[in-house]
Formats: sequence, C-alpha cells, structure tokens
Amino acid sequence: MSKPPTLTLPACARARRLVTERGEFAVHDARPGGTPAGTALLVPGFTGSKEDFIGLLEPLAAAGFRVVAVDGRGQHETPGPDDESAYALGELAQDVLAQTRALDAGPVHLLGHSFGGLVARTAVLRDPAPFRSLTVMSSGPGAIVAAQQARVRMLIDALGRMDMQSVWLAMRDLDPPEAEDAATPPEIGAFLHRRWMNTAPRQLAATGRQMIAEPDRVAELAAVSLPKHVVSGTADYVWPVSEMDAMAERLGAHRTVVEGAEHSPNAQQPAATAAALAAFWHDADREREHEGERDADRERERDADRQRERDADRKGGR
Repeated sequence: MSKPPTLTLPACARARRLVTERGEFAVHDARPGGTPAGTALLVPGFTGSKEDFIGLLEPLAAAGFRVVAVDGRGQHETPGPDDESAYALGELAQDVLAQTRALDAGPVHLLGHSFGGLVARTAVLRDPAPFRSLTVMSSGPGAIVAAQQARVRMLIDALGRMDMQSVWLAMRDLDPPEAEDAATPPEIGAFLHRRWMNTAPRQLAATGRQMIAEPDRVAELAAVSLPKHVVSGTADYVWPVSEMDAMAERLGAHRTVVEGAEHSPNAQQPAATAAALAAFWHDADREREHEGERDADRERERDADRQRERDADRKGGR
C-alpha cells in the first residue's frame, strides 16, 4: 500500500465532498493561484485513498493544474455498500465518469494508480470524451503477478472469516520485504491502520478478485485516440516493470520511470513524479490546441472550397 509522506494538506488544497449523480465522494481539491491550465482527477489503488497523492498536490498546483484526488466508493472516507457487485470495474468506472462531470471543468487529465489504473482505463474505454489524457501509474496490462495473486487470495479468504482488525494483523505479517519500512512515522502508521479499518471489506474482496482476473485490454486502449502516459518506479512487486515497458510501447504512450521509487512514485518521489506529470499534461494540452487549430484550418479550407464551387456555379449559369 502507498504510504503518504505527510498527512498535512498544503495551503493550496482543501478536503471536501464532491457531489455527483452517483453519490458523494471525499476528495482533496488543490488549485493554482490563477486560472488553471487544466484539471486532473487522481484515482487511488487497492487499499489506497486520496492521501496517497498528498505529495503531488502542491507541485502540480504550482505547475498550474487544479488537482482532485478522490476516495472511491468504499475507500476510507467515502462509504460504500455491503455488496460486492457495487465494486465491479464497470461500476467504479461509472463513478469516475460521474466525478469528472461533477468537476465541471471540461475534459480532465485522468490518472489511476495501481488498481486505480485499471479503473481509469475502464472509464476511458467506456467513454473517452470527458478526458484530455490518461496516465496509468504502477499499473500493468492485466492481472497482477502470481505471488501477489496468492497474497490477495489469502486476503479475500481472511475477509470472509475474520474481522478487519484481525485481517490487518495477519496481513502485516505477510508484507513482502519490499514493503518493509521501519522508519514509518507513528502518525503515518496510525493513519494506515485507520484507513484500513475505514475501508469496506466487500470493496477489498471485489477489487482483489478483479486484480487476479483482469484480462489484457491494451489493444482496446491503444485504439482510443487519447494521449497516454505510463509511469512506474524502477522496481515493482505487483506488476513487473518490464510488463509496463512493453505496455507503453504497445500503447504508443509516453513512458516515465521515476528513479528512487518502486510501486508508489506518487508517495516515494513526489517531486520528480509531479514534474513528469506536469510536463506530460502541458504537452497534451498543447497538442490539443494545435489539433484544434488544424481542425479550424481544415474547416476554413472546406468553406473556401464550397465558396469556389458556388462561384463557379454562378459563372456557369451566366
């Protein structure tokens, strides 16, 4: 799970509720000092929450972007039902589309971390029109690696037999060596426990099953005409970095590998990650503007052709 470097929101951000036609969602909403260059929606991963993106808020706002990080349904401060069907990928994708509409900011830059990458790409495949770009961070082409599948199966089994506190204690014993960090500050450790206890067990079970069974949908995503970005650390124990390299190539996506980071570049190296995101989003916005200019030029040329045809018809009539 991601461990945020701090729990203190920067001055540019505030915690609030985002009201949508599919319910209310807890968000952190960060804004630049002037008119935003664009708006980004950040979707957290399995066992995650909006706090995973705290380190990105200030540098991205400083780069000119409004940034909204969300707790999905059943995550931390957004409640969810006791029904696994409510957490199917299609349902979560519909939530993302509703959140995007509720931001009322025009097309947004969409980012999904880990399992959130699967949710984000499902939303784009459902309807790409509300988005300016898609970034998948530490998220692969399909199911998670076999070792993590085994761990998630154990979690799902435990959720069916034990309370959340007992599962928390058991899962801490099973953390992979890569996830160990004796230097975790006490307040962060307390937050991680509190977030776990706030998360809906059915959400964990449903999303865990989907990470085990998710098919490779890269070819479908490659067919969507939208700027794409694949971000990872230099190592990852959930999806191999080599898989993400190959996925980026298949997508024709921009690729960023964040040095000094593993599964959570957003929390482990937020400054470098924010710089890469801002550069990509600015490039995507410029390309969109240029495409709009090219479309306008083509339309003017078509108007000129039609006018020449009308003039020729009039001359012929004489």
